Amino acid sequence: MAATKRRYAKEEFARRGDALVESKVRPHLTAADEDKFVAIDIETGEYELDKNEMNAADRLRKRIPAAQIWLVHVTLGYLHRFGGHGLGGKL
Repeated sequence: MAATKRRYAKEEFARRGDALVESKVRPHLTAADEDKFVAIDIETGEYELDKNEMNAADRLRKRIPAAQIWLVHVTLGYLHRFGGHGLGGKL
């Protein structure tokens, strides 16, 4: 399967993703969803929840093949952190 090209700048992608998670997903979460991942299409607001981030993204892509997917962890609020901010040059 070919990768879907991102149609938004990184900042806009993150802004849309975070806003949709807060407005469409968080109000419906329960304690059982604590360790799950949210894969949300930033254009439609459609989403999937799963304990495995790839399973959530794959299920969403099956429904929306060209989805612009933002992934976050329900508890942590982010999936991966990019860059070395806060490392102070040490690993």
